[in-house]
Amino acid sequence: MYLKKIEGPRAVTLPDGSILTRADLPPKDTRRWVASRKASVVKAIRCGLLTQEEACSLYDLSDEELDEWLNAVDQHGEAALKATALQRYR
Repeated sequence: MYLKKIEGPRAVTLPDGSILTRADLPPKDTRRWVASRKASVVKAIRCGLLTQEEACSLYDLSDEELDEWLNAVDQHGEAALKATALQRYR
């Protein structure tokens, strides 16, 4: 099996004991961002699997959009990433 060379870790252990790998992240061409996909990107950044710059370039996100996701999770938890709850947590 061939493994592509990458910078940084291939997998990290989350605080709850589960393992997050690069294969668990959403595909690069993701256009529909549901809460679970946003949460996996935020977890990857928080645990050091991705940097913010890598996430922005990989998923074609703006810095402001990614910062909103990170702040929403910090302040209100992963439930704040849902589109239906967006107005409640602003």
